[in-house]
Amino acid sequence: MKVAIIHYWFITKRGGEKVVESLLKIYPDADIYTLFYDEKKYDKSLKNHTVYTSILNKSFLRKHYQKIFPLYPLGIKSLKLKNKYDLIISSESGPAKGINIGENTPHICYVHSPMRYCWSHKEIYLKAVNPILRPLMSFFLNRLKSWDKSTIDNVDLYLSNSKNVANRLKKYYQKDSEVVYPPIADDLFIKPLPTDTQKDIFLSFGAITPYKRIDLLVDVFNRNGKQIVIIGDGSEKEKLEKKANNNIKFKGTLSWEDIENYFARSKALLFPGEEDFGMIPLEVMAYGIPVIAFKKGGALETIIENRNNIKESTGLFFDNQNIKSVEKTIDLFEKEIQNFNPILIRNHAKKFSEEIFISNIKKQIKKFENK
Repeated sequence: MKVAIIHYWFITKRGGEKVVESLLKIYPDADIYTLFYDEKKYDKSLKNHTVYTSILNKSFLRKHYQKIFPLYPLGIKSLKLKNKYDLIISSESGPAKGINIGENTPHICYVHSPMRYCWSHKEIYLKAVNPILRPLMSFFLNRLKSWDKSTIDNVDLYLSNSKNVANRLKKYYQKDSEVVYPPIADDLFIKPLPTDTQKDIFLSFGAITPYKRIDLLVDVFNRNGKQIVIIGDGSEKEKLEKKANNNIKFKGTLSWEDIENYFARSKALLFPGEEDFGMIPLEVMAYGIPVIAFKKGGALETIIENRNNIKESTGLFFDNQNIKSVEKTIDLFEKEIQNFNPILIRNHAKKFSEEIFISNIKKQIKKFENK
């Protein structure tokens, strides 16, 4: 089969990019189309693949890729398919599904989320900008939403990365979808669980953007004085660094080896945002580490909480995104920390391995082809 994979961008490697790399194991000769591809910043995973980029793929625009969302439709329109394809797979939490495809070409869209900017998280993004600029930003977000609506029927089969996202698709697009959980790398389970390292920190790991609510963690740990290491980068990092006390350490982007060193010291991962699915909690659970998360969104599908028997739990939830709720759950966690079972936690994460993802995707594609 001649296959094209459309993905919004390859600038940092997060959940969406890992999904594409797993798809490339099924279709190693697939052509790739994307708005932005930073060959210097992204690792060498795509080196042997043909990657076509949009007219927006300029150094300055890549640097500000999240801020130039009004240009996304222009970028996707500039991506002209170079061949006649048997199958199009788009990987979507931006404009990818809007690519112009040939007549009768089957199009499967794997959805990480309908565009957060203009659907589920619009108010959070507006709140993060200068009040003077909010009306202008709201105008552009509404235009992007209208364009996104116009591309909904460009897809023959929707796949969602979680039940949470399937519900959003039904709500915003009025479309049904099949759920296929995204993959975490099989090699995360190769190393033995660390047993000889002192657990002396809490951990936050991931992008530092408004909806991730790292600001809430800074407020909590400014007040409780406990040690927390925050790994990652993003638009909120500089502002939050200035606000944080000395017990809060921002480490920016690190190599996986360095990240593993912090895993070995971590009591728990703090996950305060509402995620579409959230692969990072599972990646951390692969190291036997429990997760303290906001009780909403994708975390409800990846974290097991049993407060009557902590030994059967992979983490704990807090009910509200406020200081009191997070502190109360951290206090409970520290009382129960010895009862968490690292082996059970790792075995739970294995249910979301890449091997299982690839098997489930193949089943969905085969079922689609046989219709």
